[in-house]
Amino acid sequence: MNFEPYPFEKLNTLLNGIKPNIDYTPAILTIGEPQFDTPPNIVQTLQDSSHLLNKYPKSSGEIYLKTSMINFIKRRFTIDISPQQIIPTFGTREVLFNLPGFLLFDKSDSTMAYTNPYYKIYEGASTATKSQVIHIDLKQENNFKPQLLSDEQFNRCDIVILNFPNNPTGAVITIDELSLWVAKALEFDFKLISDECYSEIYDDTKPPSVLQACKQIGNDSFKNCLALNSISKRNSAPGLRSGFVCGDENIIQPYGIYRTYVGCAIPLPLQVAQAVAWDDDVSAENFRQIYRQNMTIASEILDIEVVSATFYIWLKVADELEFTKNLYETKNIKVLPGSYLGKADTASQYVRIALVENPQKTKEILTRLKSFIDEKNNR
Repeated sequence: MNFEPYPFEKLNTLLNGIKPNIDYTPAILTIGEPQFDTPPNIVQTLQDSSHLLNKYPKSSGEIYLKTSMINFIKRRFTIDISPQQIIPTFGTREVLFNLPGFLLFDKSDSTMAYTNPYYKIYEGASTATKSQVIHIDLKQENNFKPQLLSDEQFNRCDIVILNFPNNPTGAVITIDELSLWVAKALEFDFKLISDECYSEIYDDTKPPSVLQACKQIGNDSFKNCLALNSISKRNSAPGLRSGFVCGDENIIQPYGIYRTYVGCAIPLPLQVAQAVAWDDDVSAENFRQIYRQNMTIASEILDIEVVSATFYIWLKVADELEFTKNLYETKNIKVLPGSYLGKADTASQYVRIALVENPQKTKEILTRLKSFIDEKNNR
């Protein structure tokens, strides 16, 4: 298999040999990794559960963890699902990579469609399954929202992956817009995977889930539809590796059997701590408020219209690679070129900025970034 280097590896290569300005403290705005301590209740639970390391975990996940996830879905989306419709997973990255392989095993000529720009794992899954790819281009003129494919394209699709709230553009779609994709999944009989890992980072309006879109059009069994979510951003616990996939039981059940061979069982101490995290809406709200404060700071300093969800800025620039190199050299700030996250003709005029620091540090870094932009414009 010929996989593209991961974005951060490409960035290291791009910046290799460049000496950053040591007058400034290094600032890394490249990765969506919250720079906040994991809440003490989660950490303490993990410590108190360490004695469970002497037991093998079930691949299917413990019922107390499933219950906490099901309760989260009920509280957040007002949707009831059964334990048979959900699998706790080792984060969502592994699911996004191995689920397409499971779904497409018997297909000799498969096609995947996914939003572009994209989370690099989607591309990895298409490479591993030897799938043809249809890119669902997210463009500024459409507010970075996905435009429906043609009937011919839908007819070719075996899997469609949507990612909203979107990484990296921050775009959101309404439940009515999402329902159109559910209807197409039923009409053309493809599997619709909704990557909702940023659903809990929003301002005033809660982004919808594909589960809600299914219910809206009467697809009560979630046929052909799956939702993925994670606590990595929600509870500042990416190292806890807690995610889930839920929806169509006719997919979930055989996929669960497949997973017993994959070897992704979650260690029991992690499962106990994860259950506490999924129940913890208080810390999730606290982190959400920090991210919104950071977005307000960005709006004021950079004089831009910020997005209503995620913690990313998809900043338009003249030359993404030169911008990235010069910013690192003169201001000791790292950002990620847009083309590392999608097709060059769609993403090369942007850089992604992750606002994952505290507001005070965010203000200092963005002030530094603004001075770079002003200096560049005044040359």
